[in-house]
Amino acid sequence: MFNNQAIRRVEATFVATPPTRQIERASGVSDVEADGYTIRCLVRGSVQPFLEALRGYEVISLSSIPALDPTHLERQGEDH
Repeated sequence: MFNNQAIRRVEATFVATPPTRQIERASGVSDVEADGYTIRCLVRGSVQPFLEALRGYEVISLSSIPALDPTHLERQGEDH
C-alpha cells in the first residue's frame, strides 16, 4: 500500500536556470537546494505539486528515491 505521506528525495536537472522559487512554494516540498542547473529537495506525499512547479521548464534528468522519515527515526529511538 502506498503511504500518501511518504517522503521522497528528488533531484531534477534543467537545461537552463531552474524555477527554484516555484518549487519552494509547491505543496509538500521542503529542503530545496539549488546547484547550478540542478535542484535537490524533499517531497512529502504526492509529487504532483512538485511536477506542476516544473511546467514550462525543460528537465533533462529526474530521479526520486525514498527518504527516511525523521519522525520514524525518533520513534525507533523511543523503542530502545
